[in-house]
Amino acid sequence: MTAYGECILTPERQLTDAEKKLIWKKPLTHKVSEEERRITNEIKRNWNRGEMKIANILLEGDAGSGKTQLAKALSANFGLPYTKVTCFADMDKSDIIGAILPVISTERLEEMEPWEQTALKALYESDGFQSVTEVLMDALGITEEQAALKMKHLMKLAAEKNDGETVEYRFYPSEIVRAYQKGYLLEIQEPNVIRDAAVLMALNSALELDGSINLPTGIIRRHPDFIAVITTNRSYAGTRPLNEALRDRVQHAEKMDLPTKEIMIERVMAKTGFQDEKVLRILAEIIMILDKTARANAIKGVAGMRSFFYWVDAIAGGALAKESLYHKVIYKITTDPEEILILEEALHNHGLLASLEEARIERKKKNGNLTMRQRSGRGEI
Repeated sequence: MTAYGECILTPERQLTDAEKKLIWKKPLTHKVSEEERRITNEIKRNWNRGEMKIANILLEGDAGSGKTQLAKALSANFGLPYTKVTCFADMDKSDIIGAILPVISTERLEEMEPWEQTALKALYESDGFQSVTEVLMDALGITEEQAALKMKHLMKLAAEKNDGETVEYRFYPSEIVRAYQKGYLLEIQEPNVIRDAAVLMALNSALELDGSINLPTGIIRRHPDFIAVITTNRSYAGTRPLNEALRDRVQHAEKMDLPTKEIMIERVMAKTGFQDEKVLRILAEIIMILDKTARANAIKGVAGMRSFFYWVDAIAGGALAKESLYHKVIYKITTDPEEILILEEALHNHGLLASLEEARIERKKKNGNLTMRQRSGRGEI
C-alpha cells in the first residue's frame, strides 16, 4: 500500500455517526514512521488470509516512544473507531467483561450517597454506546482505575439495597467488550501490571482470532474487524515481564525506541515551529543521553519524545534552555538529588551543557537586533 489515509478493511461496513467520531484524525504535524508503514502494510496484506490474519499487535518500548500515537494512526489508516483501556494491578473479570447491576427504585436511590445517585442515574440513562467505565468517568470526573473501584462498590451496594426483591437487572459492558463486539481498534495499555492470573486468562482467550467472550447475557464472538494493539513499557527493575500466553497471541510486534535524531528533529519542527536545527541537534542529543543514562542507572523515569516536544515548545516561547531543561525533562525523570547528579554528570561528560551555552550565546548575538517583542515570539535559548 502506498497511500496512507483511510484503507477500509471491510468496505461494505457502515459505521454510525457516533462511531465515525471515534476514528482518529491525523494532525498535520503527524509523520508516518517506519513502524506505522510496516504494520499497516502487514495488516492489509494478511487481512483476508484466514489463520494468517494479523489483528493483534504488540508495541513494546519506553514511555514517550510513540506507542499510543502509532495505535491511533492505525485507527486513521483503517477507518476504525479508536478506544483504549488502561490496565491496573487489581483488575478483575468485571473489568474485562462488564457489570450486572439491578435497577434500583427511586425511593431506595434517594437513600444513597449523592455520588452513588449520580453514578447510577448516569448508568440508567446511558444509551449503551459507552462502556460502564466511560459512563462513570464522565459522570464523576474520575480516572479509569477509580471508575473500576466505584463500579465494584455499586455492584455490592445495589445488591444489598434490593433485599432479595424481584428486580430488573441490566448488563453494562466493559470497554473491551464494546470494542470486541463492535469491531473497533482497541489499545490495551500495560496488561503486564495485572496481578490476577484469571483476568489474564480471560484476556488471552478473547484475543484468539476466532475467540469469544462468555457474558452473563450470552456468548459474543470476536468481530472480524476488531484489532487489538497492546502497548507496554519496556521492563524496568521490579516490573513483570509481559505474560507469555499473551505474547503468543500476537501476530506482529515492534520494539519501540526513541527515533533517530533526524526524525526527532523533523517531528519537533513540525509540532512546535521551532526551526533552529543546530540548537535542536543539541537538545535531541541531551534527550538521548538522559534516556540512556536513566536506564543504565535503574532510574525509573525516562526522557522521550513528549519531554522533547514540551522542552522545545518552552524554548520557542522564550524560556531559557538550561533552566527549562529541569522543569520539562529532568524533573520528569526524577527529583531525587543523587539521581539528578548522575544525569548532570552524564551531560557534563558529553560536553552537552557547554554546547548548550555556546548555542545560547550564538543565538543571542543573532537576535541582538531584535526587539523584546520579536525575541519573545521567536524563542530565546
